[in-house]
Amino acid sequence: MSPLPSGLLGDLDPTSDRAVFRQIADQLREAIDRGRFREGEKLPSEAELVEHYGVSRMTVRNSFSVLTGEGLVHAEHGKGVFVRPRPPVRRLASDRFARRHREQGKSAFIVEADAAGSHPTVDSLEVKEEKPSQDISTRLGSVRRVLARRRRYLLDGRPVEFATSYLPLDIARGTPIAEPNPGPGGIYARLEELGHHLDHFEEEIRARMPSPAEVKLLHLAAGVPVIHLIRTAFDTEGRAVEVCDTVMAADAYVLSYQLPAT
Repeated sequence: MSPLPSGLLGDLDPTSDRAVFRQIADQLREAIDRGRFREGEKLPSEAELVEHYGVSRMTVRNSFSVLTGEGLVHAEHGKGVFVRPRPPVRRLASDRFARRHREQGKSAFIVEADAAGSHPTVDSLEVKEEKPSQDISTRLGSVRRVLARRRRYLLDGRPVEFATSYLPLDIARGTPIAEPNPGPGGIYARLEELGHHLDHFEEEIRARMPSPAEVKLLHLAAGVPVIHLIRTAFDTEGRAVEVCDTVMAADAYVLSYQLPAT
């Protein structure tokens, strides 16, 4: 087996109190940060690292586990450990709900996918009337029944987010919003056609670790958190016309904001 290229990785410090597997993880992390291993590139194999550092396979595996837990790498069975790609989608908060996109027949997700050069698809679609949770009911003005639209969004076949929109029944029932495909521009375009011209949105965002169901639904690797976003849309009369509860794979997105200086 050929040795690793000179300068790719350093040597262990036998005088350090830091565990050997963490020293190895530190060096691999630094190499990734410095671009010595690029997105999608395979890291040195267990055998190569065992030979380079003179340690056991278990020590190397523990080092990989540290980086996996940080979301920096992912393992592919029988192939090796690879550097995870950086977030491909930039959500520009000041632009994604611009009316011009709806007038062009584009939903916010399509706009973002186009900007990323990716192919968007939607699956796991469910549309039904139901009783909302207390939180959703309160956000919508204490409604008792809602139309719920659940869907999963994919980019180039990869699941990146799952969203549920809740709309008051007196607005949505019997309209294209209740159809699986609400038409060009999505449900916001249909709301405006129904006379509910959108005025502003309020968003609450938090990061957390995913539930087991979310890991399965979004095909999340170990150590990857999710972004949990709840958005409420208000019309020009001040009425809350939709609440959207979205869970996004944190490694798929960059959230971008433009804030006024005044």
